[in-house]
Amino acid sequence: MTQDRVMLLIDADNVSVDVMEQAVHLLHKQHGGLHVRRAYCTAESAVTNQAAFKRLGIKPMVNLAAGKNSTDIALAVDAIDLVLAERPDVVVIASSDSDFAPLVHRLREKGCVVRGIGQLGKTGDETRDVYDDFTVLEHHKSEAADAPARKTRVRKTAAAKPATKAAPAKKTAAKKAPARKTRARKTAAARGAEIDLDLDFMPTPEPAPAPPPEPRARAERGGRATRGGRGASSERAGGPSLDTLLDCLPELAAGQSMALNVAAQRLRGEQLLSKGGSSLKLFAQFGERFELLPPDKPSQVRLRR
Repeated sequence: MTQDRVMLLIDADNVSVDVMEQAVHLLHKQHGGLHVRRAYCTAESAVTNQAAFKRLGIKPMVNLAAGKNSTDIALAVDAIDLVLAERPDVVVIASSDSDFAPLVHRLREKGCVVRGIGQLGKTGDETRDVYDDFTVLEHHKSEAADAPARKTRVRKTAAAKPATKAAPAKKTAAKKAPARKTRARKTAAARGAEIDLDLDFMPTPEPAPAPPPEPRARAERGGRATRGGRGASSERAGGPSLDTLLDCLPELAAGQSMALNVAAQRLRGEQLLSKGGSSLKLFAQFGERFELLPPDKPSQVRLRR
């Protein structure tokens, strides 16, 4: 194990958090430590991955510019400054993007060994050949994203049990006065609605299903879509509806722009986008509602107003 001074620069808009974590452990095992750990990302990505950055000791370098390749340019400028100031022996760039070739050549001229780390399925041969050596890591999907859904289902089941047990008591009370029409009130799960039940002729009602989450927010978005004449609440065949997408991506509903890779990661965590699915194609189904920026090489998405 050597004691080289090692600098890790991560294109966080290009590789997953799982690949970042694998890269940190791999380099620590090979070199005994990392002197510089920086991840270049958008503000949205920094917020989403802040727990992972803190755990891995990675310093997020937030890029507020939304232009084409703005994050790549920020990484390249910082890399030159760090090499001149820190004089590292090894510079590791974690990205599957081939645009860093000029930076790799320049760092090598400064006397650095330049290594690359990319994500399986994103890295082409033209990217690997540029570096002194290149390692491809496979992204492993975390099961943590499934935990909230399981937790919600358990809570709904527990909430439904009291309504089921309460029904026989109402029926027993009604038998004492068969000639009287009883006015019953459903549980909170039925949204406080009152209904008339003739318990002499009607069976005990089944407990009503729990209401959908955030009905007011859905109604407001639906109203805006109707006023715009775009039918935003309609279902697309074989895919999620616009309301479902906006529930998963509240930043878009609030009028903010969002990095495509961050949106794709969120959608896959909610199982709205398959592992090999394209977020570009999904948003293109709602082309009248979503705008992809820049048009020639989209990296951001926002909701049209």
